[in-house]
Amino acid sequence: MPETARLQMGDKAVDLPVVVGTEDERALDISTLRAQTGYITLDDGYGNTGACQSAITFIDGEQGILRYRGIPIEQLAEHSNFIEAAYLLIWGELPTQRQLNDFSDLLTKHQALHEAIRHHFDLFPSNSPPMAVLSAVLNALSCFNPEFLRIDDENSFQEAAARLMAKVRTIAAYSYRHDRGYPTIHPHPDKKYTANFLHMMFSQPYKDYEPDPEQVRALDLLLLLHADHEQNCSTATVRMVGSSGANLFASVAAGVCALWGPLHGGANVAVVDMLEEIRRTKTTVKDFVQQVKDKRNGIRLMGFGHRVYKNFDPRSRIIKKACEAVLAKLQRKDPLLELAEELEAVALEDSYFVDRKLYPNVDFYSGTILRAIGIPHSMFTVMFAIGRMPGWIAQWYEARKAASPRLHRPRQVYIGPAQRSYTPLDKRG
Repeated sequence: MPETARLQMGDKAVDLPVVVGTEDERALDISTLRAQTGYITLDDGYGNTGACQSAITFIDGEQGILRYRGIPIEQLAEHSNFIEAAYLLIWGELPTQRQLNDFSDLLTKHQALHEAIRHHFDLFPSNSPPMAVLSAVLNALSCFNPEFLRIDDENSFQEAAARLMAKVRTIAAYSYRHDRGYPTIHPHPDKKYTANFLHMMFSQPYKDYEPDPEQVRALDLLLLLHADHEQNCSTATVRMVGSSGANLFASVAAGVCALWGPLHGGANVAVVDMLEEIRRTKTTVKDFVQQVKDKRNGIRLMGFGHRVYKNFDPRSRIIKKACEAVLAKLQRKDPLLELAEELEAVALEDSYFVDRKLYPNVDFYSGTILRAIGIPHSMFTVMFAIGRMPGWIAQWYEARKAASPRLHRPRQVYIGPAQRSYTPLDKRG
């Protein structure tokens, strides 16, 4: 007999089905609660609300566990790459060599932008926020690919997914170069995904940029680690927009807008800004930590703590090692990395942070590694969006294929004025 939980409200009892996930996660199915009782649940910020059942990503925040389709992130970071991980997320299994080659060929085939889209960049003023440009141009792609406004079969989905993954880095590189007044660099047909992005970012006419393989590997790893992260703000946005029947291009463009927010995608920028301020003011790390602990100062320790993780974010340790490897290969020291390492060491020995389970998250070191590669602050969140694209695509498609897809429509508890009468203008005080 299926397990249930009983909710007692006065003299009335309601039995709620218990839903058990693969990893023994347990949820109360309240989908009929309002119909049975007239009550809804209130969960501001959805911190304890499961909006869907998903087979894509598993997180155990208490244990510091992250898995893509069941595979630990540590194994993927060591043995895989961004494109293979993207395939895994979107289609559910690691690809065969032939499947991986075919997917890579599709990405190469679709990486260039239509000339008319390229002219869109001239319409944006200089210093336009790169995330605004990225969202607008991604949305515009649907105008050039009207055949994908409705996706009813696997082949159409694969083509649309490949176009988005291929073109998002081209759009990002073009927006960067347009903002700098540099000439456009076309994607190279013989370069791999991540190296090609750096080529489009930093090459000059008749002088191709040849990044160090360690830098390419580090950036590819950063994209892989950001590829999906369960039902976060931007992913939930993609699924909600998609639930209306909106096409894939519009849905991921909405995801970009959600990611643009500083509380979501801009956290690594805030970490770098914090480290630069510590360095500029010549504040010691111990003094800064004391300032953070005094709430009257209103100073936050950026890059520590996470809405889900109550342990180490497993991605932070991986990125830290990659950052150290890049700087060692470049044979240079980064004062901000040294500051970050000192800050981590001091904070992790302080009971104030340990008791509150505030550990370094993925943003604490990602900004440092992007700086080492030469990516400017303004592009940090764009890099996040490029990495998150396969997760958005996978989540959109999973929701679209659900047996009974529903339009997402949260309820609310109204706390405004009770019913009152309209007052004519001449009688208002």
